[in-house]
Amino acid sequence: MIKQENTSMVYGRNPVLELLKAGKRQINKILISQTARGGAISEIIKLAKTKGIALHNVPPDRLDRFSENSQGIAAEVSAIDYVEIEDLIDSAKKNPKPLLVLLDSIEDPHNLGAIIRNCVAFGADGVIIPKWRAAGVNETVSKTSAGAIEHISISRVANLNQTIDALKDKGFWIAGAQNGEKDIRNADLPFPLALIIGGEGLGLHRLVKEKCDYLISIPQKTAISSLNASCAAAVILYEITKVKG
Repeated sequence: MIKQENTSMVYGRNPVLELLKAGKRQINKILISQTARGGAISEIIKLAKTKGIALHNVPPDRLDRFSENSQGIAAEVSAIDYVEIEDLIDSAKKNPKPLLVLLDSIEDPHNLGAIIRNCVAFGADGVIIPKWRAAGVNETVSKTSAGAIEHISISRVANLNQTIDALKDKGFWIAGAQNGEKDIRNADLPFPLALIIGGEGLGLHRLVKEKCDYLISIPQKTAISSLNASCAAAVILYEITKVKG
């Protein structure tokens, strides 16, 4: 079952192009600046015509009113379709080594977009985000992910702790990213696996941490503060893909 929210705008050449390629969301129309040129614009126009999507040439300032960095193009689409958590878990378990990524209160949409892009790049089977005290998927997330949100299932849950329990009931092991814990390079993580990335500055909440089967960290050579959430996610996911294949 899918939960659909209201329409939204997607800006930028790569996000709109990936939107068209994925074909997951209904595109009502595409607005193209009268001055927009380039290979990506030509490809977008070609794909849109093939799919029968309305194209509107508009003055540049019309797009500028909505976004400072539209790159001369925007698409009006149905908002992100969040997948029900039960469906996401069942779909992931069809894979040989299921990997889901849970985000514990990531509030910065730029971080959320970057993490989603990392998840797609390193082969995660889905992303789980909380409804409360956390960023949802919006235009900023779409732009930061460079369209990656079109290529991965995302579930939004009311209670992260209950979701962790549900994952355990389905046979998932839970690994939390926590500075100062076991070196990710030496962690023999089993599958199905759910990786939890903590929020900016706060890390994992206490109850979330207590529910983890493993706590892992990234080794650092200096005493500077820990990496931000999206950078940490990239490093950890890379190490996991060495085992996941």
